[in-house]
Amino acid sequence: MSKNRILVIDADPVIRTGICNYLATCGQSVAEAATEHDAQLQLQKFRPDAAVLDFPFPNGNTLHLLQHMRDRAPSMPVIALLSQSAADAAIRAIENGAEQFLHKPVELSLLHAVLLRVLTSQRHRPTSAVSLSPSQPECVDPFRGSSRAIRQMRELATRVADSESPVLLQGETGSGKGVMANWIHHNGPRSQQAFLDLNCAGLSRELLESELFGHEKGAFTSALNAKQGLIEVADRGTVFLDEIGDIDLQVQPKLLKVLENHSFRRLGDVRDRAVNIRLISATHRDLLDLVRQQKFRSDLYFRINIVPLRVPALRERPEDIPVLAQFFLSQLAQGRDRSEMVIEKPAMDLLQQYGWPGNVRELRNVLERAVVLAEGDRLTARHLQFQSATLSAQPLAHSLRGTLREMERAHINFVLQDEGGSIERSARRLGIGRSSLYCKMKRYDISAGTGRP
Repeated sequence: MSKNRILVIDADPVIRTGICNYLATCGQSVAEAATEHDAQLQLQKFRPDAAVLDFPFPNGNTLHLLQHMRDRAPSMPVIALLSQSAADAAIRAIENGAEQFLHKPVELSLLHAVLLRVLTSQRHRPTSAVSLSPSQPECVDPFRGSSRAIRQMRELATRVADSESPVLLQGETGSGKGVMANWIHHNGPRSQQAFLDLNCAGLSRELLESELFGHEKGAFTSALNAKQGLIEVADRGTVFLDEIGDIDLQVQPKLLKVLENHSFRRLGDVRDRAVNIRLISATHRDLLDLVRQQKFRSDLYFRINIVPLRVPALRERPEDIPVLAQFFLSQLAQGRDRSEMVIEKPAMDLLQQYGWPGNVRELRNVLERAVVLAEGDRLTARHLQFQSATLSAQPLAHSLRGTLREMERAHINFVLQDEGGSIERSARRLGIGRSSLYCKMKRYDISAGTGRP
């Protein structure tokens, strides 16, 4: 399976490495550059299909670098990452050849979705030299194990994959709903077409509409060029909407129109466009309860819930943990050029006794931490650190004393730690948007992504 080659150009090593690691886990081939000279060398050597560029770029002449990109690869899309303070940078980025722009701090899943969209659109251009597999990201087996729960899920998912009906995946955060959606697409009738995903959690109505349906030039202040939405790019393929319960009520009827009439309208456009997609959606929330609270339309609920599929929590299938643990250890050892890792029985017993509030995702994190701590190729019980268990067990009584400001700061700090520093999950748990959480973190001097002052 061919991969998209993505060049990440950013002077900040933390941001650069974070983007590269995320894109690599999504199945992309990545290269990085910290200076203008490095970027020019990578353009010649790596021959990227797309580039992500810090704009303005402090380690070189930004406009000269963009001009060099246009000369060397005229059809290569460039995504500009702008700081919030650079108000006029968006106009300059677009004028000098950037395809799209996103503001920092960028949501990595959104960046990946935008990259997939612009790369897919290149297929329709005769001069495009982009090598895009329509089956991105790479398919992973979601049925590792032999428990009754996983056997039942495999049996139902196999029948579901052959249909064209919308699928609603339900399950806890970290249980593998995204992996399951990808598997259904790869094993269904649209496997040779595009698979595009978007996490709807925390997205504003305007951004969500633009990402889903696209917009025309001039549709709003920053709409300097027309843009295709995910639904248009995924025509004849599959769209996966994670956390669909967070979709704004004003956007829901437009999504219902796509499912019922197979048509949509870009923002700022006056005509409908035909589209044919298969929708797979996922949520960890009780959508029926949201319907009762009038936060989710009942007609949309029944339309997306034609084929419900529940992904079991990891604590419901402890007998699968040894198989999953060995699979993750093999991956981690290979990624670090280490010999095969072996986990001792007392450590495995601990893994099977733990409750796993973070599910499969937390299991992988615990094992990755253990591999880093281990000196040799054997993991013992002392290498295992169950962070969520420790944090979840902490009483909140300490935060119930003092001023309202102190209580709020303590609670935000606690939630950030309990969610492993994830801004997205913490904001959802606190019931606020990501931008609001960032503002509160700045006000209370809490470092981003750490949950510590």
